[in-house]
Amino acid sequence: MTDLPEPGRRGFLRRSIAIVPAATALTATGFVVAQNAAVPPAAASPAPAGPPYTPVYFHTEEWAFIQAAVARLIPSDDTGPGAIEAGVPEFIDRQMEGGFGQAATWYMQGPFVPSSPLFGYQGKMLPREVYRAGIAATDAWCKQQKAGKRFAELDAATQDEVLKGLDGGTIQFAEVGAKDFFTFLLQNTKEGYFSDPIHGGNKNAASWKMIGFPGARADFLDWVNKPGVHYPLPPVSINGPQG
Repeated sequence: MTDLPEPGRRGFLRRSIAIVPAATALTATGFVVAQNAAVPPAAASPAPAGPPYTPVYFHTEEWAFIQAAVARLIPSDDTGPGAIEAGVPEFIDRQMEGGFGQAATWYMQGPFVPSSPLFGYQGKMLPREVYRAGIAATDAWCKQQKAGKRFAELDAATQDEVLKGLDGGTIQFAEVGAKDFFTFLLQNTKEGYFSDPIHGGNKNAASWKMIGFPGARADFLDWVNKPGVHYPLPPVSINGPQG
């Protein structure tokens, strides 16, 4: 990972929204450690309490890893929710059972040749298989290198160190590409944070409220000729208003 000055968390997230469509393939831009930015807190209505989500694809230890990892990629702070509050783990679990996780629209017949990241993912494992193997390999590495602890059991600073190792190539696995695994993890975390709530993430459109994105409203004719004017209406999901 390049040692550049780290941008504010909100600046990073605002830039990400322009390049992250919901549930589509992206190239990871690197692990960003969150910092507070001078952005006013976004007003948000609390989501009604409901039963906790039960993962369909991930088993217990994998689920603990996903929750711990996304909490470090986008932690909560005083300007808005983190990945956990936004429901990113649910989004990722649902993706594993959908077209992305099973590479439904990808050519997966080979040849499988290492290539430039510009060509995208070139492996033979399905994304859901990359997740399963990547989590197992990361936990095994952590247990060997970090006093027998799994990733989810490490303190936040050590978790950041491990994630940077996956991203930067200092941690390597025989079973699965560590960089491929991290790339999917970061990609899906950003997608889950900014996607339409219909996909399981971005609960109560919290990230949209934070950045002032109106969502899937059908008509902006009254606003197209008002540059710089604050848009007062709350965001709307494909499923309807989000509070």
